[in-house]
Amino acid sequence: MPARRAGVSRSPESADGSWHTTWTEPGPHVDPSLRADEADARDLAETRLLKKLRVRSLSEREARTFLREQEVGPEAIEQIIDACRGHGYLDDARLAEQLIHAGTTRKGQGRQAISLALGQRGIPREVADAALAELADDDAERALEFARQKARAMRSLDREAAVRRLVGQLSRRGFGSVALSTARRALDELDRPAARGVRFE
Repeated sequence: MPARRAGVSRSPESADGSWHTTWTEPGPHVDPSLRADEADARDLAETRLLKKLRVRSLSEREARTFLREQEVGPEAIEQIIDACRGHGYLDDARLAEQLIHAGTTRKGQGRQAISLALGQRGIPREVADAALAELADDDAERALEFARQKARAMRSLDREAAVRRLVGQLSRRGFGSVALSTARRALDELDRPAARGVRFE
């Protein structure tokens, strides 16, 4: 008897082979004339994809690329993709939200860098645009917070060198549109910290 896969319940294969054994609910039609070796290849590819998805979320494009590397045909690939989508294992919109959250809260990225990251992960443009539309328009605030942190390490640099370095760091994180003004503001604040804290008796 085939080993039971962790996290995925098996259903008995029907007599006409109309449903794949790795899914628990009725799914896409499978050609009953599919050769045994093709069915075995598809089953192995599906097993490997599910194992990968347990470790890391993938976009549909990434999943298709992975399945092509497993040497299964286009029809089998789409059957697996459809089943994964139906069970919520593949969800480009949800993945886009996760990437945006990570970009803003953990990586301190701006909208430009996040948009690029979504494209690199294979998120369709319309899905990416919809997710980015929900992102608060606070690039300037996040850029200034990042610049203030980095400016502290530039006390030993002359003003011009500090501006160049800070602009470069801001641009690489997707804050290109506000990089120069933000760098200057952060360095200006660094030059007058005492003025804000002086108390006169």
